[in-house]
Amino acid sequence: MKIKSVDIKNFRLLKDVTLSLEDSTTVIVGRNNSGKTSLTEVFRRLIGDKNPSFSLYDFSIPSISGFKTALKRKLEGKGDAEIREVIPSIEIKITIEYPTDAEDLGALGDFVIDLDINCNTAVIIVQYSLRDGKIEALFEGILDESASSVKVFMKSLSDRIPSLFETKILAQDPNDPSNISLMEYSKFKSVISAGFINAQRGLDDITHAEKDVLGKVLAQLFKTSKSQSAPVDMKERSDALQVIIEEIQAKVDTDFNSHLDKLLPALALFGYPGLADPNLSTETTLNISNILDSHTKIRYKQGDDLFLPETYNGLGSRNLIYILFQLFEFFRGYQSRTLSNSLDIIFIEEPEAHLHPQMQQIFIKKLYEIANEFSAKLNGGKQWTVQFVVTTHSTHIANEAEFEAIRYFLTSNNEQRETTVKDLRKEFKAKELKEDKDFLHKYLTLTKCDLYFADKAILIEGTVERIMIPLLIQKSDAADAKNPPLGVQYVTTIEVGGAYAHHFYKFLDFLELRSLIITDIDSVFKTVKEKTTTYDSSLVAAGSHTSNAGIKNWFSKGTDGHYGLSECVAKTSEEKVAGSRRIAYQIPENGEKGTGRSFEEALILANRKHFGITDGLPGTIEKLAEDLAPDNKGKTEFALKYALIDTGWVAPRYIVEGLQWLAKKPNKPSDVVEEAIIELRDK
Repeated sequence: MKIKSVDIKNFRLLKDVTLSLEDSTTVIVGRNNSGKTSLTEVFRRLIGDKNPSFSLYDFSIPSISGFKTALKRKLEGKGDAEIREVIPSIEIKITIEYPTDAEDLGALGDFVIDLDINCNTAVIIVQYSLRDGKIEALFEGILDESASSVKVFMKSLSDRIPSLFETKILAQDPNDPSNISLMEYSKFKSVISAGFINAQRGLDDITHAEKDVLGKVLAQLFKTSKSQSAPVDMKERSDALQVIIEEIQAKVDTDFNSHLDKLLPALALFGYPGLADPNLSTETTLNISNILDSHTKIRYKQGDDLFLPETYNGLGSRNLIYILFQLFEFFRGYQSRTLSNSLDIIFIEEPEAHLHPQMQQIFIKKLYEIANEFSAKLNGGKQWTVQFVVTTHSTHIANEAEFEAIRYFLTSNNEQRETTVKDLRKEFKAKELKEDKDFLHKYLTLTKCDLYFADKAILIEGTVERIMIPLLIQKSDAADAKNPPLGVQYVTTIEVGGAYAHHFYKFLDFLELRSLIITDIDSVFKTVKEKTTTYDSSLVAAGSHTSNAGIKNWFSKGTDGHYGLSECVAKTSEEKVAGSRRIAYQIPENGEKGTGRSFEEALILANRKHFGITDGLPGTIEKLAEDLAPDNKGKTEFALKYALIDTGWVAPRYIVEGLQWLAKKPNKPSDVVEEAIIELRDK
């Protein structure tokens, strides 16, 4: 059995999202404040010690207006049904897939209410909504729609919602959404068990005041081993520990307490009536769970019988050991449950903390292998059907994970701030995208670029642009007073080459990432011969086409590999934009003749006096720039010279136009959600 998908409505940033889960590991990526923590938190609420509850501030910002709409309808005298339909509710729908040939579905069987023998899905809905008959109470005391009345009403919601709303657990027929059945929360908890390894794990770099986080995990393992349904090997070990404690307890009850009694004051000395009557004695009880929790420490064995404290090991090692301990604890918990066929989902937040890049890559590749190892060696080969959800800001983890396992959380830039969940498995399932998908997965794995986490991106041709792009951005910002400086925005630069940039187009659209593709015009001249047609490299002035794959796929995908040069040069700035992408290639400088074929030639032609070029015909000027431009061996030296030493030049026009376009529309600041919540509280 597996959780196939989760639909969440009106919870914080998750206004209306659908998240499909992989059978093994799903990796959640995205920028800060994109809703990743909201996902973990909603499951934490569902799998608590009591019926899930929420507050006003758990409702998504866009849904809050529903309360005002409901108030308006109430004051207009609308019926209860019309009012209720606009009152926001928080809803989590969990779709579970199970094998149709399973002999026993366990607790899930209660949620299978359809009559279709071929159906293999069950739907569970957790709904937090206004109780029946509580509409009057929700709007009590609000008599009109004046600004002051609405303000009082909105402020009162923080107190009214907890008392007037309730959580319902519903089973829904996957073939008939109207067919639902009310279920008990205890049954829901029997179906799904969740574990959480938080981002903040208490592994501070402290050596003076020890914080023995790892030792506390042992206490929980001992508690699990005491349950009636715990595996035999666990019970045997816990029983052995209990025998030792009982032996110590017997000694405490005699010798220890007899000496401790002598510490009690003789009450008769106080002379107060009645204080001499009680015969007081001490009783000391040893609780093994408390001993493990508070007094057991993990030590690292060194030479010469030296055992170092937990805090003397590196934070990375401690973090990894802690995660493994927690996974082992969750596994033992699964073994100890009466209904072993229930579902396990484990959320791991930011496992990359303190781990070096290679360890991050190994971790995500080996995560499910750890679960398989537990099953093989400690569970008689019976598979632990656990699903992992990993949230991360690590490019090493994100790019090492299976491409289809990535779920990208994207938050809108509007004031409402809501998250869209983007699924790479669904987006790149088309056969025609297989080449792009394979290329991207290999590229991301090899380069560890941070496209998932950046606000904007620049795709460049090669080494020269990579070295010079920081200075190009500085020059562009200095010349552009209208737009926010690009230098202070989170911009990632990746080197892809003109022949491969087009593989990124669909991916950039998927990420909705404002991106600039800087490429070369690669002019060629078409020659038609008796039996063949050739496209030979040429100056732009003498060229007929561009051979650049990025340009061809941008304007005319599916051509014979070349695109008309005159059409290419004639494109306006607006025509070079496609959605959130813009392409930039060499164009003539304002009021000047001649166009370079490469960045180096374009830089020379943008600074003609600097390089000693005088006026002339376009072909002559372009040939001079070609002669002055470095060959492949000299490109790096050229870049270093003009990036670090000789910096008194202006950037080529095509670069400036592209960078200034990219600088526009910066993302909203990350504190916009906090500001919205503060505003809501003040209403």
